[in-house]
Amino acid sequence: MPNIKSAKKRVLVAEVRNARNKAERSAMKTAVKKFEAAAAEGNRTEAEGAYKVAVKAVDKAAAKGILHKNNAAHKKSAMTLKLRKIG
Repeated sequence: MPNIKSAKKRVLVAEVRNARNKAERSAMKTAVKKFEAAAAEGNRTEAEGAYKVAVKAVDKAAAKGILHKNNAAHKKSAMTLKLRKIG
């Protein structure tokens, strides 16, 4: 446990940010999983809607520094390829 006041504050701020990042990461993963499920079913209209939501979530995560920009680009590219494979 830190003794200095500023160090105590840093611990508290880090906990808040960690919780926020964890929630954002979880929301992004959920959006991607919903797209994956729709793509697996082969439901094009549902997959397109889920794709838009998932891409936006991935972009948001990359902008906030939760994901590296190249990792976000890789995820979006993979989702795009899956969407195009659906008849």
